[in-house]
Amino acid sequence: MKVAVLGVGRIGAMHAELIAHRADGVSLAGVYDVVEGAATAVGERLEVPVFDTADAAIGSDADAVAICSSTPTHIDLVVAAAEAGKAIFCEKPLSLELDEVDRGLAAVEATGVTLHVGFNRRFDASHAAVRAAVADGDIGQLRQLRISSRDPAPPPIAYIEQSGGIFLDMTIHDFDMARFTTGSEVVEVYATGRVTVDPAIGEAGDLDTVTVLLTHENGVVTTIDNCRQSAFGYDQRVEAFGSAGIVSSENHTSHSTIKRTESGSAGAVVPYFFLERYIPSYISQWEQFASAVRSGNPPSVSGADGRAPLVIGLAAKQSVATNTPVRL
Repeated sequence: MKVAVLGVGRIGAMHAELIAHRADGVSLAGVYDVVEGAATAVGERLEVPVFDTADAAIGSDADAVAICSSTPTHIDLVVAAAEAGKAIFCEKPLSLELDEVDRGLAAVEATGVTLHVGFNRRFDASHAAVRAAVADGDIGQLRQLRISSRDPAPPPIAYIEQSGGIFLDMTIHDFDMARFTTGSEVVEVYATGRVTVDPAIGEAGDLDTVTVLLTHENGVVTTIDNCRQSAFGYDQRVEAFGSAGIVSSENHTSHSTIKRTESGSAGAVVPYFFLERYIPSYISQWEQFASAVRSGNPPSVSGADGRAPLVIGLAAKQSVATNTPVRL
């Protein structure tokens, strides 16, 4: 399967690299970016064509397009790719506006193309094992789910001002993990938060430290805690507690050696950022997307899976503003 990558910023360039060199069954048809120099640099490094326009990339001989451009451009590109009959991989979020998401999903449904939304954490072996243990009943009846996500450092203020805020650019991954792990839709959201890391984040209209309670249709309550800054590195953990036991995915470390002396104990540090933590999940995601396109089977992460976390995120923003739970 040949893929054209639209948008080669940090995430798009990473996708292009993995498609070109790491993911089986996928090859790179070329790249495009609104910043011509960025596309040229990636194209030269990977020795692939550089498209002059997004339309040229979509109209190429690629079987699929990877939409990794800025969020406000996603839906127009989804619609154009769907109308061209291309399979679509789109980074999250699909949009910051629900009606725009629905416009894109309508185009996908009308044309029958495959749409996969890039929630890569589902493909992490540790997180997937937690979900499997819950689904298989290994821990009995699920009673509580807890998800912790903390970044090593906050993003630039310019990013925060256009990202939709912490619930739509960061916690949205955890909203997806909550639905994925519990296998149950969210029916109520209560969120609270404050600014503890950088006053400039608050001045930009956002929070940097939040806690969210999600009530699921099956009665399970998920607790999510996020912070824009973690002194010890990239903190990513999921814990499911059930009537017959508990299962959790812990932070990865560079090695498992622990040294203990009279001075104390020491072990390996956790990865500093998501690229160190999740490269294997991105590769697995591409391989499963390619398999779905070739077989005609539904994608692992559908358009509906891309829509639901946005609904939850918008409800979380409303909950903070009103200091009340929000029913979905």
